[in-house]
Amino acid sequence: MWARCREIVRRPDALPGFRAGTGSSGFIARGPVAATPDRASASAPEVPLFRCPVFVRVLLVDHNEQRRALVLEGLRDVSDMVVHFASGTLTMLDQIARHSPDLVIIACDTPARDTLEDLKRVTQTNPKPIVMFVDRSAPEETEEALRAGVAAYVVDGLSASRVRSVLDLAKARFRVMQDAREDIARARAQLEDRKAMDRAKGLLMKRRGIDEPAAFALLRKSAMDRCITIAAVAREILASEQLLGGEE
Repeated sequence: MWARCREIVRRPDALPGFRAGTGSSGFIARGPVAATPDRASASAPEVPLFRCPVFVRVLLVDHNEQRRALVLEGLRDVSDMVVHFASGTLTMLDQIARHSPDLVIIACDTPARDTLEDLKRVTQTNPKPIVMFVDRSAPEETEEALRAGVAAYVVDGLSASRVRSVLDLAKARFRVMQDAREDIARARAQLEDRKAMDRAKGLLMKRRGIDEPAAFALLRKSAMDRCITIAAVAREILASEQLLGGEE
């Protein structure tokens, strides 16, 4: 088995369904490959065995040939997929900026703290579906990985037959996680808008001697006249008041 895996890593053409990419950094999977490269490129139709509309570019982070070969074998039937290999000289953020992957697969002995810190920054700045295959993991490491944004975390379970199902799980969980993050961000933004509007209404009531409905009507009229939101008008009022030294 391992001899076969080493052959796959050394010779991409030994793996059915993968063709060498435009550079030395990855493979391109586009369905079954014909027996000869010339025939495949000239006339053989490409038949996708598995449509994957989201996971097009994959960043594979693993410097162990045997584990990497298992992942590649598990992806051999996935059509239209480009697999890039991570460089040891770049940080995780730099790797993602360089390759713009749709999915990140990390395989390692045990999750390193530096890796988890990098994943936290990735999740905060440029979130991606992240899959981790680890040989062993302590409970606190598992929890930290999930907090870092890992969508699928598999301990001592890397096998070619499981790779695709784990990717599907990661995709689904990532969407759920993203929806939750967006809901939280939207709720926070609405709360900040409400606070700004309440403070602006208070200033108008104080300066003009009017009640709350009248202050809100002024905010709304100004927003409609200028085609901006009421919250934007409220923030302008607060900024002007702060500039004049009245509102902290």
